[in-house]
Amino acid sequence: MLFVKAAIGYTFVMAGDKTQPRVIEVIDDEMAAVIRAKSGAQRLRIADGMYASARQMLLSHLRSEHTDWNEKQISREAARRLSHGAV
Repeated sequence: MLFVKAAIGYTFVMAGDKTQPRVIEVIDDEMAAVIRAKSGAQRLRIADGMYASARQMLLSHLRSEHTDWNEKQISREAARRLSHGAV
């Protein structure tokens, strides 16, 4: 994957994907101010919620794509993908 640095994070662009242009995403100044005003704990809570949501979406996707897999296989593949192959 190629990483394109954004204002607060990264936009992931799949290597070889010609349909998605490389785009630097910049957040609105007002939204940036809202995020800066949050405490570290609040930002971690938001990040944790986003991770949990992404994991649930991935698990649902894997269940629908691999109906023959058991829950252990689904969980293992989700962990592999979320850890970028480290697991």
